[in-house]
Amino acid sequence: MTDTKTPKPSETPHEHAEGEDAHEHEATTTEGEEAPQKLRQDVEITDAGPCKKHIKISVNREDIDTRIDEKISELVQEHDKPVVAGFRPGKAPRKLVERRYHKQVLEDVRGEVLMASLEQLAEDHDIAPLAPPDIKPDKIQIPKEGPLIYEFDVEVRPQFDLPNYKGLKLKRLTFKFTDADVDRELRRLLEPDGQLVPKGEKAKVEIGDFIVADLVSRIGQQVVSEAKEVQIRVDPTLALRDGVAENFGEQLKGAKAGESRVVEITLSDTVSQPQLRGQKVQATFKIQDIKILRLPEFTEEYLQRFGVHNEEQLRELLRVALDRRLDYQRNQHYRQQILETINEAAKWELPQDLLQRQARRAFQRKIMEMRSSGMSDEEIAGRQRLLERDVLRTTAMALKEHFVLQKIAEEEKIDVEQDDIDEEINRIADRADESPRRIRAQLEREDMMEALAIELIERKTLDLILQNAEYEEQPLKASEAEAEVSTVEAQVTTGELADPTAAPPPEETKEEESEEESK
Repeated sequence: MTDTKTPKPSETPHEHAEGEDAHEHEATTTEGEEAPQKLRQDVEITDAGPCKKHIKISVNREDIDTRIDEKISELVQEHDKPVVAGFRPGKAPRKLVERRYHKQVLEDVRGEVLMASLEQLAEDHDIAPLAPPDIKPDKIQIPKEGPLIYEFDVEVRPQFDLPNYKGLKLKRLTFKFTDADVDRELRRLLEPDGQLVPKGEKAKVEIGDFIVADLVSRIGQQVVSEAKEVQIRVDPTLALRDGVAENFGEQLKGAKAGESRVVEITLSDTVSQPQLRGQKVQATFKIQDIKILRLPEFTEEYLQRFGVHNEEQLRELLRVALDRRLDYQRNQHYRQQILETINEAAKWELPQDLLQRQARRAFQRKIMEMRSSGMSDEEIAGRQRLLERDVLRTTAMALKEHFVLQKIAEEEKIDVEQDDIDEEINRIADRADESPRRIRAQLEREDMMEALAIELIERKTLDLILQNAEYEEQPLKASEAEAEVSTVEAQVTTGELADPTAAPPPEETKEEESEEESK
């Protein structure tokens, strides 16, 4: 991109005789109050790398001096209190006031000019920043003469052209849940109230069982960590604190108490040792005991906790929950197909430092999406650990989805109102059997309200695309369905885990750390 210079008119508004009425209208609010005059400023915008712009702004000196003069006049005319000792309020000589309050006035004007300048920048230029620019006002000073010049870098959305997103040919996943699927979901729901009992001496491990096992993890011949008597539910996928075993259930099936099974675990980007992130370790699970879950008795009182009167109604509720989960997987598949279509028309890369800084927001949007689909906290925790395996790749995919859907939303003028947010909070509360007030408080406490609004916009946008799409049915095999994930607090590495969504330290901090290390 070539440098873009956008000069502002050098003449003051009152020099336009024929446009005086228009200016007078523009400079006042609808209530008759005077609106602040726009600054005259030159703006230069240049590329500073992928998804980054360098902006240089030069604010007209006359406009700065006008504001300084106005501030001094306000102080001179102050009648509530004396501004200079020895003089009655409003009677201090202007020159004396200027000398006495010069520093304070410059600071006040600097703050006002910077705010007005940035507001005009947002109004006049399509910058689309991803985060507030890293500007340190205390390091910007108004010079004794000449314009106020300041510059900064800002991360922006990638620029790309949208191909025709109406009439897309998409594949719709179809899947019919069986009674066995409902049985597994029923066991999962009732697990907190159930009782674990031994399965038997000659019993073999099956999906849905619980095992008590000693865990030893190795890289090559080196033992990385050990854990004793870890209780684990045997699901297709196991998510530990610091890694994921994709084929856990299949590799444990058929094992007996006393036997050992070796499972491959992919370490996440959260492990404390950077050299181990993304690495694969071999974990040996020595099974000490196999247990099954004895479900609680379906008394009328117990069933009322779920708002049903009999087991069949409860099973019907679980079918609805499974269908919602399928809808979530189907929507993820749609997003992937839409993103692939967009990528054919525009190739754009996202720098790693941007991905690191945007990781938390991307995770919040994904969690909000799962929460809105009706997933339990346990399910969300398991899938969150799957996302944490490769933070940068996961964030890149989430950001690309966000940018594409956001651009379409702007094209179609899709937005959300407060009523939409309130309705969604009520829906989440209903599914979680909580009060809307508590859900709202939780979202605010977790700083998720913005993520909720964005998720609603993206959902509306996706609905628009899907309403205009053409579909081809694609049966989903049982092995391709969203695998159930069990979670345990054990980890296969040592050390404190890193926060995968923490932003990298600012450049100044990095420089200070380097200086300390060199000393």
